[in-house]
Amino acid sequence: MDIDRIIEKAGGADEIAALAGVGLEAVRKWRQSRMVPTKHWPALLRVPGIALQDLTADLTTTETQQEQERETDVSNPCPPGANAALVLADGTVLWGRGFGAHTEGAVGELCFSTGMTGYQETLTDPSFAGQIVTFTFPHIGNVGTNADDNEAPKMAALGAVVKEDITAPASWRSHEPFAAWLRDHGRAGISGIDTRAITRTLRDNGPQTAILAFPENGRIDTDSLLNRARQWPGLEGMDLAKEVTRPKRVWTEGVWHSTKPVRENRRRVVAMDYGAKDNILRCLVTAGCDVTVLPATATAEEILELRPEGVFLSNGPGDPAATGTYAVPAIRKVLDANVPVFGICLGHQLLAQALGGKTYKLERGHRGANQPVKDVETGRVEITSQNHGFAVDEKSLPADVKVTHVSLFDGSNEGIASTTKDAFSVQYHPEASPGPSDSFYLFERFVAVMDRRAANSTNAGA
Repeated sequence: MDIDRIIEKAGGADEIAALAGVGLEAVRKWRQSRMVPTKHWPALLRVPGIALQDLTADLTTTETQQEQERETDVSNPCPPGANAALVLADGTVLWGRGFGAHTEGAVGELCFSTGMTGYQETLTDPSFAGQIVTFTFPHIGNVGTNADDNEAPKMAALGAVVKEDITAPASWRSHEPFAAWLRDHGRAGISGIDTRAITRTLRDNGPQTAILAFPENGRIDTDSLLNRARQWPGLEGMDLAKEVTRPKRVWTEGVWHSTKPVRENRRRVVAMDYGAKDNILRCLVTAGCDVTVLPATATAEEILELRPEGVFLSNGPGDPAATGTYAVPAIRKVLDANVPVFGICLGHQLLAQALGGKTYKLERGHRGANQPVKDVETGRVEITSQNHGFAVDEKSLPADVKVTHVSLFDGSNEGIASTTKDAFSVQYHPEASPGPSDSFYLFERFVAVMDRRAANSTNAGA
């Protein structure tokens, strides 16, 4: 019995997902790999009409086919001029030219970014942890890299996929060529790839697991790579915030070359670091905040001990439902303490959960610096920078939470606000690095909320 027949016997994708305790993204990966992981067999064997031989037969057939393919092509030689490969879990093999650090295979979720600038910021954005980034803009690496444009100390993305070969840097700001910068971070890139074809695949078929190999010895076993790609569990259910968060620290640096006057009456803000970009922290400082950054796992008691006038929830990678197991209880206690809250990206999704909503995996993630978002109340359209593969389910939001922003690409949620608490959030990145600066006003709105609170407190004391 093949995988599609097994899913049909179970009553469809929704039913088999509920039965196995997984999401629809996992079922999609079962179809992609043509097998059900053995740990889910006990649950499926409770379904009338599904027997052990059905599951083992499907697995045996897949392994036999792979073995036959290995016998017909043992060496898997690279085509002339190629020394690297990108292998998708659906069996697609894309040959190219590797650059950066050698790797036997970095496996993760393949995604694409539509930004025309800011590849260094993109690759160091902690939200890209667990992902291999395909750049739709063909000329990546042409301005080199520098020490100022990193969004975090380490490159978060697993690798880079580009169309054109990397050229020599052509910018006075460059400190190091792109390929050398990748080597320093222990990451690989691959060029000579039809990035438009990848984009169409992801657009039409949803996220794909892939593995990028650039081995030092030049030997590439595509069968082994394919097997590794198919075994990767996917981002759904994966908590990556703990892997990219940083220790407690005080952040004082503002936006570079800002023309905004320095505020005298500054607001104490705790920024929860679920994978915060440095430019987000700079924007908070420039808007008028004294910022203390706490790691993702900080408790409500540790947050409230600092007596914050506001709490900021940062961006970050992974499944918000997984991170929410420890983050949401802390956020709820902050809300109960009547402290203003502002969240973006993963922080937006975590706030939605804390307010009673749910999240889900998007069929197509939003990544790039040209995403149109509509403000529901004003009708104003902002061009935003985004990077997320999960979204807030508007239907799950309680009556005291209103929708404030929506995506003009697919209608998914882009912003919410509580009607009973000083808490609001957006799915996109108002710091926009890289990207347009349409949305900086959100940082100022957050400070205005704290200013109003402070003024009311002063008047009440008088």
